[in-house]
Amino acid sequence: MDGESELVDRVCASTGLTPAEAARLVEDVVAYFAEPVEQYVVRRHAHLKTYGAKNPEIFARIAAELDRRVVAAPRLTERQLRRLVYG
Repeated sequence: MDGESELVDRVCASTGLTPAEAARLVEDVVAYFAEPVEQYVVRRHAHLKTYGAKNPEIFARIAAELDRRVVAAPRLTERQLRRLVYG
């Protein structure tokens, strides 16, 4: 049994979801964490900017979020974060 099948079984057992529902949940979570760092930074910057956050706050928050991601992203400086957003 592969790791994903084991995870689906565990989600079924712990939540009561059907195997199809659990598989969909696992696929969604895996896709979320598979998002490339560059796309994550640009997406989060746009989202936080929409709600009025300023760049120093945004870049500090994104850097902290990247440190906590399940699949560790490389440590990026504020300059590197800016370059991902603005090119």
